[in-house]
Amino acid sequence: MSSHSDDWSTRHSVLTTARRSAALINALSGDRPDPTGVADVLRAYGEPEPIDLDPDEVASMREAATLLRQVFAAEHTDEAAAVLNSLLQEHTGPLRLTSHRGSAPWHPHLDRDDDAPWGEWLLASSCMALTVLVWDRQRPPGRICASPSCRNVFISQGSGPERRYCSRRCATRERVAAHRRSHAAEQLSECT
Repeated sequence: MSSHSDDWSTRHSVLTTARRSAALINALSGDRPDPTGVADVLRAYGEPEPIDLDPDEVASMREAATLLRQVFAAEHTDEAAAVLNSLLQEHTGPLRLTSHRGSAPWHPHLDRDDDAPWGEWLLASSCMALTVLVWDRQRPPGRICASPSCRNVFISQGSGPERRYCSRRCATRERVAAHRRSHAAEQLSECT
């Protein structure tokens, strides 16, 4: 296998595609996602140039991200599978193979065609990756950060205790806040 093909396979692995989905969902959150920020995420995950997103494309991607967030909100595997089944049935095309006109190795797609709009592409490629993760791990593929000040989505990884926060920064911030609340409660009870 050529190094070009190996590079492509690494960039487009199921886990990398799922991480890209989470990063795009986070970049598309809020009332007015920044098209430049969304394009930067696409570039960071190896999407080819040119990436010039207009406001309608970003709005379409934001709608897809809103639907996909439901998968990350699922508490249990059955719930994540039900959400994915619904999204697959209502919003994706039949499974097909593509090589993007010979510019990439053959791989599966669920969007209509290689020139599908960005929103359709995001929903279809994300559903594919998240479905494979549920199948492979038999648990929800990710979570929404438990920090009330964050709410980013993240992909769960590996074995061990389930993560509650998207990053160490969020976990530390919440631990410090809990410690301060506990310390303040102790001081208050000492004063009474």
